[in-house]
Amino acid sequence: MAARPTTVDFHFDVMCPFAYQTSLWMREVRDHVGLTVNWRFFSLEEINRQESKKHPWEREWSYGWSMMRIGALLRRMDMDHLDRWYAVTGKALHEDGHKPHEPAVARHLLAELGLDPDLVEASIADPTTHDEVRTEHDKVVAAGGFGVPTLFFPAAGEAAGAGAGDEQCLFGPVLIDPPRGEAALRLWDAVCGWLEFPHLYELQRPKTARDQRLITDTFRPYLEARDWVSINRGKVVSFEKR
Repeated sequence: MAARPTTVDFHFDVMCPFAYQTSLWMREVRDHVGLTVNWRFFSLEEINRQESKKHPWEREWSYGWSMMRIGALLRRMDMDHLDRWYAVTGKALHEDGHKPHEPAVARHLLAELGLDPDLVEASIADPTTHDEVRTEHDKVVAAGGFGVPTLFFPAAGEAAGAGAGDEQCLFGPVLIDPPRGEAALRLWDAVCGWLEFPHLYELQRPKTARDQRLITDTFRPYLEARDWVSINRGKVVSFEKR
C-alpha cells in the first residue's frame, strides 16, 4: 500500500458541484487521518472561456472568479477562514439552492461565519487578490490540468518515479454521494495508490443514463440556484452567464 501523504493542495472553483462533493470527502479524510488540506483556486470560467467573451477578471463582478477573490483575502488572514467559508458557501449553493455568487448573499454568509461582510468589497478593491487566483489557476494549467477538483501532492521521491522537487497532480476523484468513515479512507488509499505510478494517466467509468439522472437529482439545488449556463465540453463543464 502506498504511503499516505500528510498534505495535499486541493484546487476548487466554488461554482463546481463535483468539486464540492469531493471536498466533503476530503474533509472526512482529514478528520480521520489529520491530513493538512491547503485550499487553492482554479477558474472554470477562464479555462472554458470562448474567444469572443471577456476574461472573468475583466468584469466588474464575475461569479466564480469574484468569489475566489473573497476566498483569497480570507486565506491571508487564516487558512481556517477559507476552509469554513468554502464549506458554508458550497453548502449554500450546492445543497440549499442559494446564490452565494450574489454580493448581498456573499456578505450574509461572511456575517454568518462571524467575519466582516465588508470583505466582499475589500477583496474586489484589492488587485492582488486577482493575482493570487490567477497564479493558482495558471499552476493547474501548466501541469496539464483542465478542471476541478485537482489535487497536488508533495514529491514522493525517486522510488515513485518523481524527481527531486516534483509534485504529482491528479484530477479527481469525481464523485457524488461522498463516502464516510472507513469507506472514505479506502478511497483515499486508492487515490494515493496512483502516486506510485506517475505515468498512469486515466481510468474512467462511463456514465449511464441512470447515472446522469442521479447526478441531476443530486445537483438539483445548484441547477436551480445558478445564474449561468453549464455547457459540457468533453470532460469538463464550462460556465457562461445567462
